[in-house]
Amino acid sequence: MGLAKRSVTAVAWNIPANLLTLPILLVRGILLSRWLPVPSFGIYAYASSIVGLSALLADFGIGSALLHRAPETEDEQEAAAVHFTLKLLLGGVWLALLVAGTLIFAEGELRLALLVLGGITALGNLTGTPNMLLVRRVVHRRLALLHFFEGLLTTVVALVLAYRGVELWALLAVDLTAVLTRLAFYYGWRPVWRPRLRWSPGVARYMLSFGSRSMLANVLVGAIDRADNLWVGSYLGDAALGIYSRAFTFAAYPRRLLAASVDAVAGGTFAELKGQRRALSRAFVGSNALLIRTGFLIGGLLNLVAPELILLLLTEKWLPMVTPFRLMLVFALIDPIRNATANLFVAVGEPQRVVWTRAVQLAVLVGGLFLFGSLWQINGAALAIDVMLLVGTALFLWQARLFVDFSFWRLFGPPSLGVVVGLLLAWGGAALVGAGPVWLAALVKVAAYTAGYGLVLLLLERETLLAAAARVLIALFGVERLPAGLARWSGRKM
Repeated sequence: MGLAKRSVTAVAWNIPANLLTLPILLVRGILLSRWLPVPSFGIYAYASSIVGLSALLADFGIGSALLHRAPETEDEQEAAAVHFTLKLLLGGVWLALLVAGTLIFAEGELRLALLVLGGITALGNLTGTPNMLLVRRVVHRRLALLHFFEGLLTTVVALVLAYRGVELWALLAVDLTAVLTRLAFYYGWRPVWRPRLRWSPGVARYMLSFGSRSMLANVLVGAIDRADNLWVGSYLGDAALGIYSRAFTFAAYPRRLLAASVDAVAGGTFAELKGQRRALSRAFVGSNALLIRTGFLIGGLLNLVAPELILLLLTEKWLPMVTPFRLMLVFALIDPIRNATANLFVAVGEPQRVVWTRAVQLAVLVGGLFLFGSLWQINGAALAIDVMLLVGTALFLWQARLFVDFSFWRLFGPPSLGVVVGLLLAWGGAALVGAGPVWLAALVKVAAYTAGYGLVLLLLERETLLAAAARVLIALFGVERLPAGLARWSGRKM
């Protein structure tokens, strides 16, 4: 199967899986927020941040080494066995250090959460090899099915425990159920790859060398993703972190609908197009254009109806998360663009280009947390995240032009104008409704914003949208099955 067909097929599997999974995760998030106390979410988020950041030592960047096309990884079976062996050794050392540090420095529920999450993460580390093999092959049917069943099973377990009055364990059970599901899908049901230990000095040196170049970037992005949780938990407490972490969780749900599907496929696609600038540019522009347009649409909608959604779905105890939720929509919906660009650098064999940008981002974030966070608490922390994101995305896209060709206006201009028009129409519609029912105000704003945003894209990008649709249909069904008029659109410039 050609790369274009594999890429489109992979996205075609991932999007329906996400469409089915997202309502399940949303229901889980709503019910857990209603049933569990706010501080429980803070303890869980704090422990998850510590474990997630430190666990980068157990990976050492060798996942991207297996993904990257190189002579040392051409023999996929040997490379996978060496990769698995290295993961096992590094994971064992990391777990021992985490357990020792936890027993010395942590206590109470935080100690419990750290030990449980540490064991779960070490177990999940064993699934890294088959997962990366599927990503490398750009074959995502199993990954899409895994995503759906993982979401379903973790939701059932967590809700049963929460309903019965279990607090912290209801959250920890999500991670435990998820890793057991992944083990079953990778190694139990028609195994993707059978685990075996192998040591090849040449392959191991390559993986460690390549990993060392991306390791610092991974640590930096891990610190960027978790520094805000660690700061809020350390300086503002469990309750504040509970509000803050839930705001991010709900802001990230739309991201899982499409961005997760596209980003999951982009890495393998970019790697296979290495050295083909025109084809690589088309893949880069197409994936990011899709992310930006859907992100701006969904982000604008949620920003408009945030107060109504939180009041209706989560109850009044969560109203303090309205402002951080709105601010985090910027991060959750633009961050996939940053991830896609980072995937590009890994795919072309230059992961070190990510490092200095991550370093700048981390410096901006830390400074912003202490400046804005001290002034406006969790709202300031969310603002610091947005500033960091905008700086990093600009730097990433600037560097990306060394490897791909694209227009900033074509990527960002039409959807930005659509957001402005949509917001103006929504605010006008809300003013006409006045002090009506909460649900009516939300409905009017959604309808007005969607109409304005869609009209702008239709007027400015009709040809581009038709060309993209034609290419997707051709990749899925073949040119011979499409009307000649539609097939001709596939040759138009994106």
